[in-house]
Amino acid sequence: MITFSQAPATLPEGQRVYAIGDVHGCNGRLAALHGQIAADLAERPISGATLIHVGDYIDRGEDSAGVLDRLLAPPPAPGLRMIHLKGNHEAMMLTALDTAGVGEVMHWLSNGGSDTLASWGVPRLTPPSAWPRYIPAAHIDLLRNLPLLHQQGGYVFVHAGLRPGVELGRQSAEDMLWIREPFLSFKGELPAVAVHGHTPARDVTKRAYRIGIDTGAVMGGTLSCVVLEDDQIGVLRA
Repeated sequence: MITFSQAPATLPEGQRVYAIGDVHGCNGRLAALHGQIAADLAERPISGATLIHVGDYIDRGEDSAGVLDRLLAPPPAPGLRMIHLKGNHEAMMLTALDTAGVGEVMHWLSNGGSDTLASWGVPRLTPPSAWPRYIPAAHIDLLRNLPLLHQQGGYVFVHAGLRPGVELGRQSAEDMLWIREPFLSFKGELPAVAVHGHTPARDVTKRAYRIGIDTGAVMGGTLSCVVLEDDQIGVLRA
């Protein structure tokens, strides 16, 4: 059973959002969370349920390929809408693939890209120009078409966060994928409560203007999913 508390924003009646933090190749944990979501929907059915993944599906963990297969599969429960947002690790990978530049390639590989290539069975020392031979086209298409944000009710879902003082429609891709400060310590109002990953913490962080849901699954922590409904918030963990 999920324990709920007061949330910093609200969703319209009849809507529920499950938002999962940074997966980083932890496919088994993602499968476990999807199972918990399916069980919750079976116990507490609702017509307007949405599952949002906030990015960083790849790198560092052992099964990035399996994570992407899971995102492409049917949702874990009938009628559940799924939205997959783009993270900075997906952006790094695409830049490395598109440019094959030494700097871009090394930047990705040094941030966990080598683990992702291994999950596709790419032989070590394979040149970047040959990587696409091993990567399923469906995975590349998925990564190229990930949106940067999703707004619903009083929330905006985004990978890293928002730049204070900038309207939602004028936020830059760089900030939505990479920002930490001044977003994390900001105490004022934002266009909506930002539900974000990117910056790991030991537990879900709930503030007046943001909810941080990266709890370091690939760093010895857990994979977390916040459950938002009406003016309430709960947490599932795997």
